Amino acid sequence: MSEHILALENVSKRFGSVLALQNITMRLREGEVHCLLGDNGAGKSTLIKTLAGVHKPTEGQYLVDGKPVVFNSPSEALDMGVATVYQDLALVPLLSVARNFFMGREPMKKLLGLVPVMDIDYAAETARAKLAEMGIMVRDPHQAIGTMSGGEKQCLAIARAIHFGARVLILDEPTAALGVKQSFNVLKLIYKARERGISVIFITHNVHHAYPVGDSFTLLNRGKSLGTFTKDTVSKEELLDMMAGGTEMQTLMSELDGMTI
Repeated sequence: MSEHILALENVSKRFGSVLALQNITMRLREGEVHCLLGDNGAGKSTLIKTLAGVHKPTEGQYLVDGKPVVFNSPSEALDMGVATVYQDLALVPLLSVARNFFMGREPMKKLLGLVPVMDIDYAAETARAKLAEMGIMVRDPHQAIGTMSGGEKQCLAIARAIHFGARVLILDEPTAALGVKQSFNVLKLIYKARERGISVIFITHNVHHAYPVGDSFTLLNRGKSLGTFTKDTVSKEELLDMMAGGTEMQTLMSELDGMTI
C-alpha cells in the first residue's frame, strides 16, 4: 500500500499548442491538508479539473493508492473517493436543503409498495444529522437552500461529499466569496474532515486562510510548480513572498517608490 492516497507525477496538460501545466508533481497523504496556492492564471483551475477527472493528463501519471488511474469522467473519480467541491457548489437555490444534499443520489422508497418515490423524510433527517456533525444546525431541512448563508452552503456541499464516501476532498477556493466569520467556519470544517482521516486539497490564493489549516503547500505560477513545502520548513511570510513574486515584487516596489506623481 502506498503512503500516498493520491499523487501526480510529472503531469503536464496541453490544449493544442498551449501548455497549461508543466511537470507538476504533488503527493497527498491520508488525513493531510495539502494547500495548492497560486494567483489568477497560475493553473489552479486546470489542475483541479485534472484531479477531478474532467481533463486527462497529456503527460505524466495520476495515481490513487499508488496505482495509475485514468478517469474518463468526474463520476469515475468520485467512485474512487475523489470528490471535488467547486466554487459554484452545484446547488439549486429553490430546492430544499434535503433535496440538495441528495441531488443525483436520491434515496427511494415504494409508495403503496408499487410506485418508486423519493424518501423525503429519510433525506431530511439524514441531511440534518450530517450537517449537525459538521457544526451546522438546520432547523428545517425542508427550507430552500437559498435561505442559507454562503458559509452554510459550503458546509453542506462538503458534508454531502463526505457522506457519499469521499476519501479525498478537493475544495476550489471555498473561502473566496465569504466574510471573516463564514470563512472561519469553513476552515473549522476542514479541520473536522482531517480529524476523520479525510485528505483535503485546499485550493486558494489566500495564504492567511491556508497556513493555519495546511500541513503542506504547493505553489503554482503560470502552470509550473515553484515547489512543495511542509509547514515546518516554510513560514507564512515566506509563502506570501513567493506568491508575490519575491525579488520581482521588491524591484517593482523600489521603482514605484522612485516615481513622482
